[in-house]
Amino acid sequence: MGRFITFTAICRRRRLPVFIGFLLAIFLVSCIQTNWRYKAVAESQIIVSSSIEPNTFNPQLMEQGVGILTYLYEGLIRENGQGEIEPALAESWEISEDQKRIIFTLRKKLKWSDGVALTADDVVFTYQDIYTNAAIPSYAKDFLQIGKNRSFPTVKKLDNWRVEFTLPEPFAPFLRTTKLEILPAHILRSSITTKDSAGRPLFLSTWGTDTPPNQIISNGAYKLESYIPSQRITFRKNPYYWRKDAEGHTQPYIERIVQSTVTNNDTSLIQFRSGGLDFLDVNPHYFSLLKREEKPGNFTIYNGGSQTGTTAMMFNLNRGSRNDQPLIDPLKSRWFNTVEFRQAVAHSLNRRRMINNLFGGVGALQNSPIAEQSPYYLSPEAGLPVYDYNPEKAKALLLKAGFRYNNQGQLLDVDGNRVRFTLTANVGNKVLENMAPLIQEDLKQMGIQVDLNLINVGLVVDKLTNRLDWDCQIMDGFPMTIEPNEAVNIWSTIGNWHFFNRQPQAGQIPITGQQVADWEEKISDLYIQGAAASEAQRQQIYAKTQRLSQEYLPFTYLVNSLSMVSVRNRIQGVKHSALQGTFWNIYELKTDTLNN
Repeated sequence: MGRFITFTAICRRRRLPVFIGFLLAIFLVSCIQTNWRYKAVAESQIIVSSSIEPNTFNPQLMEQGVGILTYLYEGLIRENGQGEIEPALAESWEISEDQKRIIFTLRKKLKWSDGVALTADDVVFTYQDIYTNAAIPSYAKDFLQIGKNRSFPTVKKLDNWRVEFTLPEPFAPFLRTTKLEILPAHILRSSITTKDSAGRPLFLSTWGTDTPPNQIISNGAYKLESYIPSQRITFRKNPYYWRKDAEGHTQPYIERIVQSTVTNNDTSLIQFRSGGLDFLDVNPHYFSLLKREEKPGNFTIYNGGSQTGTTAMMFNLNRGSRNDQPLIDPLKSRWFNTVEFRQAVAHSLNRRRMINNLFGGVGALQNSPIAEQSPYYLSPEAGLPVYDYNPEKAKALLLKAGFRYNNQGQLLDVDGNRVRFTLTANVGNKVLENMAPLIQEDLKQMGIQVDLNLINVGLVVDKLTNRLDWDCQIMDGFPMTIEPNEAVNIWSTIGNWHFFNRQPQAGQIPITGQQVADWEEKISDLYIQGAAASEAQRQQIYAKTQRLSQEYLPFTYLVNSLSMVSVRNRIQGVKHSALQGTFWNIYELKTDTLNN
């Protein structure tokens, strides 16, 4: 019976008046929820959830919660659900024959969410004063550095509606790169020119999460309406958004989006099943349950195909020191930087078991940093190295590298030190929470002691991007790209996402003694070459990067699931895509009050 108390038992305890009060309370709450939902429908509202809150509302400084940018901002171009380039703020563009000049023509009458005109001045400001500003650690820098010299393109205003970009050399990914958000010059320019007491631009502290929402100015389909930390973010339709449908009706159609903060996957499932959420990412373990409830629950499960974000494991290869203290225990650093050790760990992982245990058998092994949907993907049949589960081969690699076993079967290094390290993952992510013990068990069979450290995602981000003091990390949703250069921030040795050997970014405490391996530099150089090469050459270059990444294993790619979501049937126009997600076409989604 557990926590359940029957009606008969309550009567026997002479608690009937209390029970009636209890029923009345439930009735009142139900009425309140129904009325709240009615208002939501009347107001054309959808409710989604996220386990991650933004660390800032400044798009260029945002390290977590970046999904909200889909609602708030647009660039010159956009990608549709199939990854095809479409016009956005720019209605057209012209590319010179030498592929080094691009002229964009903006749409007329564009406006920011505060009603101020959006013009070529905003484009020049965004690229010139923010993206290429050495004093600002913008994530966009990694995508705009061109050639071996890592030069930036120049941008100039031709008139109010046209801007011209000039590139130092042909750069194949540049057009796709211009999907980067355009930011408001009339709001942010003073924060660039004004410095704080330490001489840093005020931009670095502008638009924090404590900023009044009406001061966050956007150009996308929505604007920020409210933010209650640890509870919800609310977005309101941008009345100045440029899109209209074929009949001339303004878009978006949905007035409001509420993003609830739900840190646990199981809690999201409960809320979706009870009607509190309109959208849910479908964990494979939930699939059978949700499939049975799909019709009576009045929702649809959409399958977008294989995920373009995978699970991956990496060791911290950073040999540097900060304030005269090594980031990583030198003993561990020596193990982690031994390629045979990383290869042995890869052979020790039973990835087929992961698919069965984590995804109910519905999934695939991942072996490349490039998505299978990409024309640049190198398959195992074409020569991509793979690491099948092979404990004997793993032991042979360890012995070859100088490791040995004691009488208890424990793995020791060449100096007799027990091999032991900490594996970190973010708590609340069921895939990672269940994957970590499987890895721990697999490596225990190899004589390696793994200590698990499940922590809040914010602490994970801080360790990866600031403190740099972690041993081993597993991640879910690690990006697998279609256009390889979109991962240049991972593979560039100075990239913001070069987590396994990250250099400090602008404003962070310097590191001394950091080393960059030859293979690491080679991959970084190949990404530069690939961006400037012909199509045929790009195929060959990115095949080399994939072979190198699999040989030296800065990342051990694990398993991949299907991209599935559940969406209420009252939401119409859903075109879920593994490439772009569920809300890439948020502006054309509608709600149907008859399906509530």
